[in-house]
Amino acid sequence: MARFERIALITGANKGIGLEIARQLGQQEGVTVLLGARDEARGQEAANRLRAEGISAEFIRLDVINHQSIDQAAGFIEGKYGKLDILVNNAGIFLQEKEPSENDVATLLQVYDTNVFGVFRTTKAMLPLLRKSDNGRVVNLSSSLGSLTLNSDPGFELASFLVLGYNSSKTAVNALTVFFANELKNTRIKVNSADPGYCATDMTGHAGSRSPAQGAIAAVRLATLPPDGPTGVFYNEDGPVPW
Repeated sequence: MARFERIALITGANKGIGLEIARQLGQQEGVTVLLGARDEARGQEAANRLRAEGISAEFIRLDVINHQSIDQAAGFIEGKYGKLDILVNNAGIFLQEKEPSENDVATLLQVYDTNVFGVFRTTKAMLPLLRKSDNGRVVNLSSSLGSLTLNSDPGFELASFLVLGYNSSKTAVNALTVFFANELKNTRIKVNSADPGYCATDMTGHAGSRSPAQGAIAAVRLATLPPDGPTGVFYNEDGPVPW
């Protein structure tokens, strides 16, 4: 089997921050990026765009709410590359919600299925491949909206953004980060959360003040940490974010 340098899988990578993470990782020497996406046409188009820029990129069909899709993706990576060095759990959804007390369980379940259980499913399935890496890295895309510390602060700039499903799903993603990091603390795998900031993407209706390229910075840094880098932390591009 050929020995590949670094293999990076990014979920939800056909557009927005996910595509920019793939681009910035792929611009680094020796990195092949696998663009996970549900839609084959969009995923292939995104991979073609990166290849036209000289990046080693490949589309891989992956739906984070579908166990079979995830297992097939893991099997493909195992068969072709034999390992996985970087996993960026970027795929996520945002649904318009009512006030927390007026919300409904169906909406919460839908958000959690993608944003939380999707991260868990994908990480668990890819962990055997990450264990085969010399320096495995897992980056979970979170948000300052998931910070209990910030949400408890009346002075927080987004304190009025009371979206129970999305916000609490990112709190749960941070919990997954802490628990996986603790489990893997004696291995060469590091697990961290990244806050991209308020970015202009489809999810925000392109209302964010930051570009997707800016939103990718923290995740790329955490995905390429040196062996003495931290694990179990929550960072934006300027430094630590409170849990």
